[in-house]
Amino acid sequence: MLKVAIIGAGAISTAHIEGYLNFKDRCSIVAICDLYVDKAQQRIEKYGLEAKALQDYKELLLEDIDLVSICTPPYSHAEIAIDFLNAGSNVIIEKPMASSLKECDEINEAASNNGKIVSVIAQNRFRNPMMKLKSVLDSGLAGKILHTQVDSYWWRGHCYYDLWWRGTWEKEGGGPTLNHAVHHIDALLWMRGRPSEVQAFMSNVAHDNAEIEDLSIAMLRFPDGTLGQITSSVVHHGEEQQLIFQGSNARVSVPWKLTASVSKPNGFPERDSQLEQEIQQYYDGMQDLQHEGHAAQIDNVLTAIETGAPVLIDGISGRETLELIMSIYKSASTGQSVKLPLQPDDPFYTREGILKNATYFYEKKSHVENFADLAITTGSLSGASDRSSKSGKSE
Repeated sequence: MLKVAIIGAGAISTAHIEGYLNFKDRCSIVAICDLYVDKAQQRIEKYGLEAKALQDYKELLLEDIDLVSICTPPYSHAEIAIDFLNAGSNVIIEKPMASSLKECDEINEAASNNGKIVSVIAQNRFRNPMMKLKSVLDSGLAGKILHTQVDSYWWRGHCYYDLWWRGTWEKEGGGPTLNHAVHHIDALLWMRGRPSEVQAFMSNVAHDNAEIEDLSIAMLRFPDGTLGQITSSVVHHGEEQQLIFQGSNARVSVPWKLTASVSKPNGFPERDSQLEQEIQQYYDGMQDLQHEGHAAQIDNVLTAIETGAPVLIDGISGRETLELIMSIYKSASTGQSVKLPLQPDDPFYTREGILKNATYFYEKKSHVENFADLAITTGSLSGASDRSSKSGKSE
């Protein structure tokens, strides 16, 4: 029976708790830690856990904890992860992995030195539409990918950034490019690979209580000369999110949509019904996942601990996602095109460099410590937003 601790009792911690409770025969939550210890106790009571509530996670470093879920604000991820890895625990880190590439490298080094697992949450990979789309792309049926479109559309009210740690480069680390589009950017890199060049713009158009952006648009060039685009937003009503891949043979996407064209003698398109049928049969023939979302990723990590198998999303994947995000921030802040990979001497490699060089839109002049427990949107990429009772921490 693996012993689990959860650090951070805000909104997203409930997804972790509920995920672990799917595997009561394999793991047990023994501790929940939060700066506001009463929030940790509330989680314990809500789920009827036989666990202790703590304020300081360092009290757990001398205990035999097999797996730790880190659900705190991004600026604290690295310190907590490294402490637990050095203490002999495996870690699951909520997105984003850390607030800088330097911190990512330090986390991965600690994992390697201690022979432990790091997995960075990207729960949308563990959803049926996403897994099936990845398989379709890998099959080659859609042909060479010519253009990729990522629409990470969210909507957040002005008061969203009143929470004490949100809306600042120091504590949140960025806006929707980092904290909302991270899932879509992870999926893009998983399916398409890393671009070689980024040109981006960002602005704050609706939240004058935040230093960070609330809207960014990035253009991507891949090594083979093909192009892509990413829009990250918390100003889009309806919160419609999609990844679209335009192949030489067909267009496929999540939410699932399929269109295939062939050329008429004059170059205009007509529908390729035969290929559409072939791709649709391939898509429909794949088995659904036994678990989805956080539960599926937790299952993947538990299996890795139990068997030694690799995890689907490791610290290298988490770092690559952050690297593209930091490239977007660098381009948008400097007005220059950015070549990847970013090097250790790059100003946007360290947290200090980001704080010095990122664009500050507004000054955050006031804050609240907590919000009441209300439903939040986390986005499922399956066609509709996934709404569940969570509060306190951003998606």
